[in-house]
Amino acid sequence: MTQAILTPDTAPEAGAGAQSGGQSKKVFVKTYGCQMNVYDSERMGDALSRDGYQAVDTVEAADLILINTCHIREKAAEKVYSQLGRLAKLKKQRNADGGDLMVAVAGCGAQAEGREIIRRAPVVDVVIGPQTYHRLPEALAKARQGESVVETEFPTEDKFDGLPKTPETAIRARGVAAFLTVQEGCDKFCTFCVVPYTRGAEVSRPVDRILGEAERLASAGVREVTLLGQNVNAWHGKGADGREWGLGELVRRLATIDGIDRIRYTTSHPRDMDDALIEAHRDLPELMPYLHLPVQAGSDRILKAMNRRHTAAEYIRLVDRIRAARPDIALSGDFIVGFPGETDEDFEDTMRLVREVNYASAFTFKYSIRPGTPGADMDNQVDEAVKAERLARLQDLINQQTRAFGRDCVGKTVDLLLEKPGRNTDQIIGRSPWLQPVIVDAKLGKIGDIVRVRITQPGTSGLFAEPAE
Repeated sequence: MTQAILTPDTAPEAGAGAQSGGQSKKVFVKTYGCQMNVYDSERMGDALSRDGYQAVDTVEAADLILINTCHIREKAAEKVYSQLGRLAKLKKQRNADGGDLMVAVAGCGAQAEGREIIRRAPVVDVVIGPQTYHRLPEALAKARQGESVVETEFPTEDKFDGLPKTPETAIRARGVAAFLTVQEGCDKFCTFCVVPYTRGAEVSRPVDRILGEAERLASAGVREVTLLGQNVNAWHGKGADGREWGLGELVRRLATIDGIDRIRYTTSHPRDMDDALIEAHRDLPELMPYLHLPVQAGSDRILKAMNRRHTAAEYIRLVDRIRAARPDIALSGDFIVGFPGETDEDFEDTMRLVREVNYASAFTFKYSIRPGTPGADMDNQVDEAVKAERLARLQDLINQQTRAFGRDCVGKTVDLLLEKPGRNTDQIIGRSPWLQPVIVDAKLGKIGDIVRVRITQPGTSGLFAEPAE
């Protein structure tokens, strides 16, 4: 789970909607979930800045508290309700003191639960889904008139058309690496997943909109972009040459933008990994040798029950093709243990696949029943104790592979993008081509520089490096 806060340093400039007398409104944003939720929180901050809001880093200082939710797992949803319970006390005290505190819930959890959120947590003034957050300022205006607002219908208009362009000062404040949404929604309907119900059908942003945003990012000092989508490699659109492009062609065009030196993308589906994208990994030094390619399980029987529509052998053959094109690529994945009906033999199939692929990293989860998905109604739900034991075994294997990958990096010379200060004043942190944090001497360069370094040793959560000779 990612947690991000839009702080004053990352807040967009306040727009013309600021309150009279020069007194701006204050917003605190808390984000749960994936990288796309982080991107969405930034764009909601852009929309609110046009209405006069400035970001603060404590709930106590805020006039508006915005919680951007995740609905992938039950635990994430319950954390939100716990936080709303605490906010109810704050709001009651604020109102008793003559203040006016508003609470809004956005994101996939908002989309899934809708008015149920207000029923369970009356402290909430506005519930707004991930496809309607461009309407947030208008929803807040309605709420100020005493209306409880729930905006969870999938709109006919493109939300990106309703969002303001991010000011250059805000882009610079957010750093030299940025997210860029190119695709939303999913048509795969995996039986464990809520995304088709919370994000809707697959939609690809037009080429010109993506290029325009990427060029604005580059002009503001961004050197690395990560393309986002629930099923990002399903992206397609008409290119400037009149042909239908896939993600491989889009990446090639983005690589020509002056200032964009690194490109990543996430999250991919194996069924949409086409030849053009694999060839882009082979040909483009700008496309980083890191690929998150979830498989979820190693048992064909479980993969069929999940509606993944690929087999373990097909996945492994795909990995072999990718590695043939880019031998130094680091593979990451997602795994679910304890899916309904999973036997000991099914789980051992997953362990065998993990050993064969040999991941640099992976995310592992116990199956979580999500209401409204086909998996929730399946028989043979796996006992929680069995899930926990399998998860521990799988995670131990992944940890072994991650540590081995880190050790194998020692001695390699790589280009490092310096991104942020280190924990110590004499350190600065960058990202390796394989996405690991790398700690180097702060004298080596400034944030935004790309420097040549040699990996010297692995750490507990990253690598250490020194200047390359």
